[in-house]
Amino acid sequence: MTSLPESPYDHIDDELCRSFTVHLEIVGRKWNSGILLAGMRGATRFSEFRAMVAGISDRLLAQRLRELEFEGFLERTVTPTTPVLVEYHLTEHGRSLMIALQPLAKWGAQANAHVAKAG
Repeated sequence: MTSLPESPYDHIDDELCRSFTVHLEIVGRKWNSGILLAGMRGATRFSEFRAMVAGISDRLLAQRLRELEFEGFLERTVTPTTPVLVEYHLTEHGRSLMIALQPLAKWGAQANAHVAKAG
């Protein structure tokens, strides 16, 4: 009896995929990937993030910065000057996430081209 050819899906780790969902939801929240990209591009101050993430409100930016800090993607530093200087920097965890997302971003660009071509 001949065996069926091996499928590339035979090697998918179900538990690994389920555990990744938590991270995917964080990145997939509206504005988060833009904020992380702004951090990769050098934004450190609140006003720089706001300028680089078009359309985000101050309230939502503050909320998302806190969430990303809590999740370990950003580090917040406060310098006690007058006025107080608050800066955000991508952590190594945040940088590694952005690097890991590059193949997915490329896939998304190809998927968009495919949809545009089909439609």
